[in-house]
Formats: sequence, structure tokens, C-alpha cells
Amino acid sequence: MSLYEAELVVARREQVADGVLALTLRHPLGEELPLWEPGAHIDVVLGPGLERQYSLCGDPADRSAWRIAVLREPAGRGGSAYVHEQVGQGDKVRVRGPRNHFRLEPAPRYRFVAGGIGITPILPMLAAAEAAGAQWTLLYGGRTRRSMAFTGELARYGDRVTIAPQDETGLLELGPVLDDVPDGTLVYCCGPGPLLDAVEGRCRAGALRVERFQPKEQPAGQDTQFEVELARSGRTVTVPPGVSVLDAVLGAGVEVLYSCTEGTCGTCETDVLQGDPDHRDAVLTPEERESGETMMICVSRCRGKRLVLDL
Repeated sequence: MSLYEAELVVARREQVADGVLALTLRHPLGEELPLWEPGAHIDVVLGPGLERQYSLCGDPADRSAWRIAVLREPAGRGGSAYVHEQVGQGDKVRVRGPRNHFRLEPAPRYRFVAGGIGITPILPMLAAAEAAGAQWTLLYGGRTRRSMAFTGELARYGDRVTIAPQDETGLLELGPVLDDVPDGTLVYCCGPGPLLDAVEGRCRAGALRVERFQPKEQPAGQDTQFEVELARSGRTVTVPPGVSVLDAVLGAGVEVLYSCTEGTCGTCETDVLQGDPDHRDAVLTPEERESGETMMICVSRCRGKRLVLDL
């Protein structure tokens, strides 16, 4: 099924924290937007070679608008600076999606941990957990209170939310939240890499769900040459060392969707018909990796000599 793609209008542009800009997007003709679930993100096409992914952080029941929030990253690759400097209220932006690799699974209890802009996918999860009658808590950290978005919206949840700015309380204290997690509790975490690594180190296998905005450092894997058969295109391409499957496929003239080229967005996820993928992404769960049914062709490779992909 093809993804929704359209030019949407920036209906509202709002500074929601120091360095964080929220955009509310609507269809120019007032058409309803596709349904989405907490954890979903969209691709925002800002220009040639400038495409970024942002989590939806509004109300999934409101099909008249999508809301995203963009942290300005001075050391970034230019996407956030473009949004902050060039995208104004009334402007149109091309979007694609939504996709979701961070779904809120049913559970009686949740522990949510967010760092900085990582609050964006968590925000609609809290409302969903609340509506389902689940027990939950949120630990939310950031550099300063002024840099932490949506604290006003979180106030309605009372003491189930702990706001912990680093300049006031130091680094997040994960022990009280994660060291005694009851069976049946799911832990959801989004934020900077060091926070995710620390949370992963404290959580038992199977209980944790994370979303990374930056690629995770992967163990060194083999970087040997292999063949990829493109089942639908009737072609076979060679993937030499140092060349990604994505680049090899594009070089053969086969069009595929891709965006981050870092294994974090899920845009290039491709069905694997035969072969053993060497997963190097930050999207798939351990169970999904073990199944070998899909792979992110921008970073992942092959453990053997041949893959057959549904391309």
C-alpha cells in the first residue's frame, strides 16, 4: 500500500520551549488526514536532499491536523535550522506517511522515560494509556526547564509526571523508575543516545521499547561482497564492500523510498524473501531481527552470499 503524500499548510507556528518549534499542519482544502497511532512519525520534505522525520505529537482522534515539534540543533545537518528559519505560518510543506515503528502495545502498566525532544512520541502515548485505564508514570528530563517542551500540557496529569531539568536535579535518576518493574509492565523510552543506552542497561529483555533519533553504534560486522536479487525487477546486483544495498539498488536504476540513510527512520524497510540479513539499524526489535522478514537496506547487509528482496 502506498503512503499518503501531500502538501500541507502550516496552520500554526508556536515556540513551545527554548529551541523547540511546534508546527500544526492542515490540508489546504480541509480534507481529513490519515489515521495514526501514538509513536507514529511523518517524513517532511524540505527541499532536494533535505528530508527529515518528526514524531506526531498531537491528538490522533483529530483528523483535521497533524502536529510536530522540531528541536533546533546547531550541530545538525541543516533540517532543523531550515524549519526554524524558513518555514512560516501559511507556508506549505510536503509530507509523507505516517509510519510507526514505536507502537504503544497494550499493557496494564507503563513506565515512560523521555529526554528532551524525545517527549514528542511519548506525549500521545500518555493520553492513550490514560484512556485505556492503564497505570503509568513519566520521568521527563532535559537541560533546563525552559528547554523542555509541553510541560504545560503535562501538568494535568499531576504527580504521575516527574519533570527533572538537569540544571536543577542533575542527571535523571533511573533506579527508582526501572530497578523494580513489575511483570507485565512495558517501558517506553525516547531521547538522546546516552539516555537510551542507560535505560537499556537497566531493563530486562522484552519489557523495553525505544525510539532512537540517531543511529546506535553497532558491533563490527562483515563487510564482504554479496549478491542481491530483486525479485520484482528481475535484476541481480552486486553489493561490494563499503557500498550499501540501497546505493547498489539505486545504481541499478530501481526506484525505492529512502530518507535518513542512517537506519533510524524505517523508510527503506524492505521485505526479505530469501537470505540472512545482517541487521545494523536502530528500528527493528530483537524479535523482528530474529525473524529476518524485513531489513533496512540503507545500512544492513548480508551474512551470507545472497539475498532475495521484494524489489
